[in-house]
Amino acid sequence: MTERSVIHSTFVIERTYDASPALVFAAFADPAAHDRWFVKNQDWPIAEYRHDFRVGGQEAGRFSPDGTTMVHNETLYQDIVPDRRIIFATTMAIGDARLSASLAVIELEPAGAGTRFVYTEHAAFLDGRDNPAGREAGCRALFDSLEAELRRGT
Repeated sequence: MTERSVIHSTFVIERTYDASPALVFAAFADPAAHDRWFVKNQDWPIAEYRHDFRVGGQEAGRFSPDGTTMVHNETLYQDIVPDRRIIFATTMAIGDARLSASLAVIELEPAGAGTRFVYTEHAAFLDGRDNPAGREAGCRALFDSLEAELRRGT
């Protein structure tokens, strides 16, 4: 039998973006903008992707970092307050092996002419297949891509 384990972790990433909360929110809500910074930011082959940004909506994708390993990401949007808050639950897997399950909260607050962006993730990493440091690093890289998208003028 495979060894079973759970590592619980919470991490917070804070950024200040030189864009209004409405523009930051639009980078999540607008399918074309979201596609640029979230889906295609690493040029991984994409087998499937859908994005239904509404409370109860689902986002799901199958991506391959190396052309053979298939990473599955499934997200369910729990709460959305335009220009203020996004809450979602996500699971990740490689093939049939579940990597993690998490709840994430994005808070957007006006900060002068920009936005204070606070991302909090509460995660359970399963059976040694993923880890908190790797997830946090991945999120930081995604939020760098978000910043580049905002500079484009979403």
